[in-house]
Amino acid sequence: MTAIIIRRLLQAIPVLFIVVTLTFLLVRAAPGNPFTTEKKIPAEIMEQLQKEYDLKGSITHQYAQYLWKVAHGNLSISTQYRNRTVNEIIAQSLPVSMVLGSVAYFLALLFGITFGGWAAIRHGRPGDRFIMLFALLGISIPIFVLAPLAVIFLALKLNLLPAYGWGSPDQIILPALCLSVPFAATIARLTRGSLLEVLKLDFVRTARAKGLSEDAVLFRHALKVAILPIIGYSGPAAAGILTGSIVIETLFGIPGIGQFFVNSASNRDPFMTSGVVLVFSSFLILFNLLADILYFIVDRRVKLE
Repeated sequence: MTAIIIRRLLQAIPVLFIVVTLTFLLVRAAPGNPFTTEKKIPAEIMEQLQKEYDLKGSITHQYAQYLWKVAHGNLSISTQYRNRTVNEIIAQSLPVSMVLGSVAYFLALLFGITFGGWAAIRHGRPGDRFIMLFALLGISIPIFVLAPLAVIFLALKLNLLPAYGWGSPDQIILPALCLSVPFAATIARLTRGSLLEVLKLDFVRTARAKGLSEDAVLFRHALKVAILPIIGYSGPAAAGILTGSIVIETLFGIPGIGQFFVNSASNRDPFMTSGVVLVFSSFLILFNLLADILYFIVDRRVKLE
């Protein structure tokens, strides 16, 4: 397995190279430049700024300099947040996004597996239809619509949770809950469908014939097999939660990496934008790899390639 993991990590290098290249070229192709302001900057100062941030010369020369820095772990200096490197900003803001994403991921698994399993046990009953209706709504309603509605009802009208800010545990609940909803809904549908299929298999009927209780059949036998599609979905879900936090962090004023990404994109900061995209892409590759490894551990019939 070690050799396969190393090979997969080596295969990620050209993927990240393409991501960095496309992101840098797209940001640099945008109209204007990172130093554009309402007040015209003198040509001498503009030239000095471009030289200081390695933005002087042809686009090929700029790209080669940036790629050399990235290869050495240097993501350059942000053109928007002056005198701060992209590495420093990511190191400061990424843990906040990771905390938010981890809580949202835990809530998605908890609610998704619980309600999906409950719906499967009550297949065809009103409870099953009720849960699947809410799952469909959770998948269909975008986060940028769901989050303001949650703030209006849970924070402003009912005054149950804070509507803005970061720092205390109660300020994590509402944004994490909003972020987890579409993923919990998908996991609930996957759990229900998978569990319904597993409960029809022969080994489940054999377990029941041996006199095992319904709880033992469900938790010791059926759920162990039914959880496999959830493991396969967990990699993209984890990456989706991390990237989805961009919207949530902006709406709730959370000082995570999402706010820096939005501001850098709108202000044409090529280094900050490229750095955040590189981090998100790395996590996407890593989470998918971890999901494959976990799938292999749970089901040894699967072969890693």
